[in-house]
Amino acid sequence: MSSSISLALNPVPGFCVKSNVLHPAVVHRTATSHPPRLKVFVNIAWDTNVPPPGSEDAIQKAMRGQDYDGSNSEGSLIPVVVSDLRDDKDKAGQPALVIDCVFNTSIKSRILKEANFKAFIVELALQRVESHTSLVLSRQIGTPNIASKGKPVSRQVLVPGLFFPPGHPHHQSNTKTTLIQELASPAATASAPRVKGIFKSASNTQTPTWTWTPTKDQRKIRFMINVPNLTRTHISNSTLDIEPRRVVLHIPSLYDLDINLDVTPDTEPMATNRRLGEGATELKRLGDLDVDGAKAEWRVAEKVIVLLA
Repeated sequence: MSSSISLALNPVPGFCVKSNVLHPAVVHRTATSHPPRLKVFVNIAWDTNVPPPGSEDAIQKAMRGQDYDGSNSEGSLIPVVVSDLRDDKDKAGQPALVIDCVFNTSIKSRILKEANFKAFIVELALQRVESHTSLVLSRQIGTPNIASKGKPVSRQVLVPGLFFPPGHPHHQSNTKTTLIQELASPAATASAPRVKGIFKSASNTQTPTWTWTPTKDQRKIRFMINVPNLTRTHISNSTLDIEPRRVVLHIPSLYDLDINLDVTPDTEPMATNRRLGEGATELKRLGDLDVDGAKAEWRVAEKVIVLLA
């Protein structure tokens, strides 16, 4: 079981990478289509609330393209939080996209000193953007003389506590906690398989099934998201974003879920209705989600994510 902590990110700009879309694509999170050759600006930014990198040995193996063991927190290597795409324009006034990749502040000095490490971080960011959006990006990149394209977006994110090292104020061991009450004790977690490299191509995902119930005091909502194919190695690449009226889950190559409480079941297309699920009207009436007080548990052994918000 992995408990998540709600943290505020206020990213500090680092540098910007310019790429472009290679093939026509539809972004799974927004159902928006994008043509080839569309410019994409990737802002590399820093925030101390993003978990720090894993062990140096694991990072070196990944940089050499060797296997690493993802069965523990070191398998997270270099955690990165990826934002949603934003529409913008380039210097010529042509349409462009912008996206933020936020890393822990501790890697900033190393990037300035080591060209190979910087290239590794850029490739990691491009790979995570591709996985997050389903876009395929060119590796013929540019580095505009700007710290960022626009201001990186502040956001609230849920981060698994086990990604923070022991001694860190946000660290949580992989044992039962009381962050979410009224949950049954988890079963023992199975050993995770080995993963080849850290770079994986994006593939089609599924929409997981889910249910919801209000808490007894009607102040929060408990979401149960069924993820039968989830393993511990998937968690470090996954995102669970909580907004006042929206829950967005992305597990690369496995699942995408967008629960939008502002969807009107009677007027939206059938596909959207299925995402919102039955009981949508009652869910909408419960009001905004508690973003600051949100808690999540990734219960791998039970193949479920439990979110209280």
